[in-house]
Amino acid sequence: MALPFFSSTRTIPDITAVPRHIAIIMDGNGRWAKQRLMPRVMGHQRGVETVREVVKACRQMGVEYLTLFAFSSENWRRPADEVSFLMQLFMKMLEREVEKLHKNNIRLKVIGDRSRFEAELVRRIEEAEQLTAGNTSLTLTIAANYGGRWDIMQAMHALSQAHPERASAFGEEELTPYLSMPYAPEPDLFIRTGGEKRISNFLLWQLAYTELYFTDTLWPAFDRAALEEAIQSYQKRERRFGRTSEQLRGEQTTEGKQNA
Repeated sequence: MALPFFSSTRTIPDITAVPRHIAIIMDGNGRWAKQRLMPRVMGHQRGVETVREVVKACRQMGVEYLTLFAFSSENWRRPADEVSFLMQLFMKMLEREVEKLHKNNIRLKVIGDRSRFEAELVRRIEEAEQLTAGNTSLTLTIAANYGGRWDIMQAMHALSQAHPERASAFGEEELTPYLSMPYAPEPDLFIRTGGEKRISNFLLWQLAYTELYFTDTLWPAFDRAALEEAIQSYQKRERRFGRTSEQLRGEQTTEGKQNA
């Protein structure tokens, strides 16, 4: 299986001023609602509006891949009525937003374990992915019932089934195509809203060399200006991928002479 992108632990990726791939944990919906004396579900509804704003901003800025953590495999532990509301909200989003995504040339992908979803939700996910499969302006990935450890384990299971004769001799190159996102480069920038400073089982394999950005801003209040601030922070980082600062400066000097 051919790989469209390389692993950052094996090959140094191209570094661009605007991140090619941004991954976001959208945290703080419930707290945003609580601060306003609203039910938690109102925060989730407002969070959908923020998704629209961020998708639009990323497309305009030239971001190629945007991955949003919508529902983790651990979120089933939440109150049953909130889980039910989130599933209904996901269904409504697919009903109302997919045509808009398609008209704006945005491809939609959904990653995660679909075995706990109702058949109607799975059908709508599949239809949305098929409808938008040829779109090229931005790939929007929604992680739903997703966990980083699940991702690695399901990839190992699929790989061992595909190549049982090599079960003890697999490397990164063999495993990567079986992970949930072989179609996208590893994230350049990870953003978590809401003040928490942890990855929470999100894209554990893919975040190996991603720049991490944490903000106290709650997701419903995260607007284009907040996104731009995160990108500006990213642009100030020195992305070494195991190299030294001196090596980077040497490479930049060489590139400057070649371009002169």
